[in-house]
Amino acid sequence: MSFKKRKICVVINSRPNYSRIKSFLHEAKKSKKLDLHILVGASALLYRFGEVVKIIKKDGFKISQTVYSIVEGENPTTMAKSTGLGIVELSTHFQNLKPDIVLTVADRFETIATAVAASYMNIPVAHTQGGEMTGSIDENVRHAITKLSHIHFPSTKKAKKNLILMGENPSKVFLTGCPSIDLIRNTNLSLNKNILTSGVGDKIDLSKEYIILLQHPVTTEFGDGLTQIRQTLEAIGKLKDGVQVIGLWPNPDAGSDDISKGIRVMREQKKNLKMRFFRNFPPEDFLRILNNSSCIVGNSSAGIRECSFMGIPTINIGSRQNLRERSSNVIDVSYDKDEIFRAINFKRKKRYKKSKLYGEGLAGKKIAKILSTVDLSVKKKLYYRF
Repeated sequence: MSFKKRKICVVINSRPNYSRIKSFLHEAKKSKKLDLHILVGASALLYRFGEVVKIIKKDGFKISQTVYSIVEGENPTTMAKSTGLGIVELSTHFQNLKPDIVLTVADRFETIATAVAASYMNIPVAHTQGGEMTGSIDENVRHAITKLSHIHFPSTKKAKKNLILMGENPSKVFLTGCPSIDLIRNTNLSLNKNILTSGVGDKIDLSKEYIILLQHPVTTEFGDGLTQIRQTLEAIGKLKDGVQVIGLWPNPDAGSDDISKGIRVMREQKKNLKMRFFRNFPPEDFLRILNNSSCIVGNSSAGIRECSFMGIPTINIGSRQNLRERSSNVIDVSYDKDEIFRAINFKRKKRYKKSKLYGEGLAGKKIAKILSTVDLSVKKKLYYRF
């Protein structure tokens, strides 16, 4: 009697999606019980956001389908339209593929499109990074995806507790940690001289101090992005010792153009800043650059999640990561150049005790094992205990 593998469809829609599911892809690819299919869509296909699809292919993964669903414009209307288009396009691909399980990552608008399409088509949805608390529209989207999902892989103990408090079946909530921590554990983090061959701007000397700048728009503060990034850049510009800046362009959320505009204006004006900006890095290269930096500045969850495990100082600006669990490596500041400047000077060059808040680096293995055996059902009910 032959054993039928479970057909797992993983949808990768953005730059961080890939790094936060890559370790599972490796485990699923070599599994005798899982049949891996990868759909790549949305900003992961676009040049201006780093063409993640090319990195995935270079890493040896076969892509089953590509899904074009981004409506250009980076404003609240285009985010809503992109979500709707994602549902339309993904539904067609799911119909053709007929997966046993769809695995979706985190809390972006592309992610909820995946969950809506699969759940309406009676396909069990597995979700990573649910139960976490933050700011912005991501908070609403993440919890909505939870209610559309059937199998949950939270990263922290508190996130697991939150999922159960939200009425999810405790037997379908599995504490795995975050798969991005797996990459840190399994990567040689030493730098090589060819790591910065792409990008635009000044030449960066990796033997000297540099900081990472990664600041995204806050969708619930649409229209304020230009002012916010100016405060950050002016704070960095006040540093007197010629610190270098390695930056990444923002994600495609509403307000992205404002952040990009602020960066371009500062680059043109120079203002004693030695900066180089990149569309993307392969996940392991990003970790290498992060590990050797003096700190990360901005509002990316990488500063809270990956950097907690690496002990890298994080200056977290504004409300985007408002309620996310954090370790001692993080200092929170408002959109104020003086406050940001003081925080950078206080935190930079320090190293903190490595935290296992977001896992110990075994998430991919755990998720693969669970998905190969867990009972599958699309029927749900609230599991509140009164």
